[in-house]
Amino acid sequence: MALSGRFVLLVLAGLLPLLAWPTWTCALTIIGVLIIVLAADVLLAASPRLLAISRMAPTSVRLGNPTEAVITVRNASGRTFRGVVRDAWPPSAGATGNRHGATIRPGERRRYTTALLPIRRGDRVAAAVTIRSFGPLRMGARQATIDVPARLRVLPAFTSRRHLPSKLARLRELDGRASVMIRGSGTEFDSLRDYVDGDDVRSIDWRATARRREVVVRTWRPERDRRVLIVVDTSRTSAGRVGGEPRLDAAIESALLLTALATKAGDRVDLVAADRRVRARVHGAGPGDSLPAVVRALAPLEPELIEADWSTIAGTALTTARQRSFIVLLTPLESAAVTEGMLPVIRRLTAKHTVAVASVADPATPLVGTHRDSSTEAYAAAAAERSMLDRAAVTAALQADGASVVDAPPDELPPRLADLYLSLKAAGRL
Repeated sequence: MALSGRFVLLVLAGLLPLLAWPTWTCALTIIGVLIIVLAADVLLAASPRLLAISRMAPTSVRLGNPTEAVITVRNASGRTFRGVVRDAWPPSAGATGNRHGATIRPGERRRYTTALLPIRRGDRVAAAVTIRSFGPLRMGARQATIDVPARLRVLPAFTSRRHLPSKLARLRELDGRASVMIRGSGTEFDSLRDYVDGDDVRSIDWRATARRREVVVRTWRPERDRRVLIVVDTSRTSAGRVGGEPRLDAAIESALLLTALATKAGDRVDLVAADRRVRARVHGAGPGDSLPAVVRALAPLEPELIEADWSTIAGTALTTARQRSFIVLLTPLESAAVTEGMLPVIRRLTAKHTVAVASVADPATPLVGTHRDSSTEAYAAAAAERSMLDRAAVTAALQADGASVVDAPPDELPPRLADLYLSLKAAGRL
């Protein structure tokens, strides 16, 4: 049962005669009247348990995009329902206007809409619906909480897609659909065209030239149907925040941009997200299904506060990528974690595959050393310098083992990883 503001006012009004006749008889009379009025009003309220409630919410929405959840309430009781319907969602769902005043006659059905604007990626599970049914005088209410399950999956924002048009333009050049043609050990023959000044003489097709009696050259395009495996580290190091966002979110943005670009290039993309065990996997998806499958797999991921088992991760990668592939390891370049975990197994990957390690760098670290006026600032500058030196040493060790390294701030990591992919494709290494 719940009391309303009207009942509080009625109690205050009942104090007036008590001030005039301060006797026990007057006090007991007033209390009795208040109890009778409240009880009668509550008993005349429609039972909230007799309301049939259903909730409709979209299955998914992209982070930052608004959406709506709809509650349908049908009054199956024999009394008019007067009250409030509260559609409860977790705070990260960004629910607004979720308290709905309602008056529903017997047998009538009403719909109420709650606006949602999620502020976090992942699954947002709706809480129960709370019904508060007031009596005709609105002095008191009968209240019930009814479990009406709903789940909204908030997909990654994919803000890095703004880089996709420029990367696709570069891809079209490599693919031979623009005026620039390339030639390399990993390219496929595309077509013949007339020789123009500046063409490599090694690309002249002498047989076709003899047949046509004009100098013609071969054009080339990058090989298609290559394999790309994206490995996302979900261990404790991915929970560190750079610019207010977890490193894992920047890794997800990089994975999505690379997936979109690689599928447009005709390559096949697989995904593994792991720490000590595999948290998500996409394998064998078709060209048109790769990006949606990767988005769905990455959406609910959260960092796990455990160390990564790189032996397990490398074994899973080698099992998934049986053919020669481009393997991208999205993991922070933390000196201790890389030295003790990744470096001992990286050669197992580079022996057969083209490997790249992509990491989120904190742009604030180099700025720490600019101020050394106090002892605190001097210690902070020394720590920042030590961190950068360790990072450089780890990068050099990875490159010595045959891996490419992309180390960039969160906003720059996705396009720079895409540029590495394009440069490797242009060089015929994919």
